[in-house]
Amino acid sequence: MTFSQTVTLVDTLARFHLKGESRQYFLGYLWWVLEPLLYVGVFYLVFEILLNSRQQDFLYFLMVGKITFIWFSKSVNQAASSLEANKGLMAQTNLRKELFPLAVILQGLYRQLVVFLFLIGCLLMGGYPPSATWLWLIPLTALQAILITACGLLGALLVSFKRDFRLVIQLGTVFLLFMSGIFWDINTIADAHLRDGLLVLNPLANLIDCYRQVLMRDEAPNATRLAWVLGESLLLLISVWVAYGRLQFWIAQQVVNR
Repeated sequence: MTFSQTVTLVDTLARFHLKGESRQYFLGYLWWVLEPLLYVGVFYLVFEILLNSRQQDFLYFLMVGKITFIWFSKSVNQAASSLEANKGLMAQTNLRKELFPLAVILQGLYRQLVVFLFLIGCLLMGGYPPSATWLWLIPLTALQAILITACGLLGALLVSFKRDFRLVIQLGTVFLLFMSGIFWDINTIADAHLRDGLLVLNPLANLIDCYRQVLMRDEAPNATRLAWVLGESLLLLISVWVAYGRLQFWIAQQVVNR
């Protein structure tokens, strides 16, 4: 299969999954926006209304962080289960196994582009004027997509080995929810070494802070921090891609024979 055929197939699978997902619910595509809004509403109620957060413009601060995080967590968790979900097709065809998590990841990207447009609309209504700095959203989105691809492929590979990893991945995303600065500002950590260490070890926290820099503070993100995220993501992606290349038959055997 040529590269263009592979891209076409992944795109077709992603669009097929999007249509199938929307038909499962009465509100269909509206859930793309409603789901993150409901999450934001719950966190806003707890941290702003009940706990009286002192974070300035907490609603928009929370929206940027939570919407970014949902894209990561949902895509990675769905990609981790994608091989298991398509084991019937894997048993009948000889398609490369990484195509299935890639289709799920692309599906999440399509969804997130719509959600980002909604987020930008909310920020505009909230008094945040657009500027040339907002063009940084393009490389930030691409960078997060690379990170999600690497983590999603790794998750699918681990779950093909043992289903228990699905629970580990779910718990891991919950851990990241509290460690990525979703409802608290990572820049409030007084210890600079601790803060920088967290940003290096947690590229998602790095990206979330960069999104806020661009959209809320009208500042260009730190190039060194972005380079760290890119380097970590590419290293993981290349390693996992090589693993898929060597374990095609083993993956199919593990998933299909369960």
